[in-house]
Amino acid sequence: MENRVVLTACIAEAESLRYTPAGLPAITLRLEHESQQTEAGHPREVKAAIKAVAFGAMAERLARQNIGSLWTFSGFLANPRNGKTPVLHIQDIQQN
Repeated sequence: MENRVVLTACIAEAESLRYTPAGLPAITLRLEHESQQTEAGHPREVKAAIKAVAFGAMAERLARQNIGSLWTFSGFLANPRNGKTPVLHIQDIQQN
């Protein structure tokens, strides 16, 4: 089964870099996306905000990026243990 997300978005919020109990760097972000998409043959303005997390070297890299900077994020969706809303787990980024 495939669970892959590619989203172009800006970093709207970023928490401070933290470390898991195992010593792995981690960061939580809020990403915001705006675009025009075609749905049922008609243009539609789309806005979305999504919570995202990254671990290891990717977390350290994201901690150095500016709020408002635009990136293409690649990763997968997963629900947190106590949550109902999926979170994007970032595996790769490319600057736009």
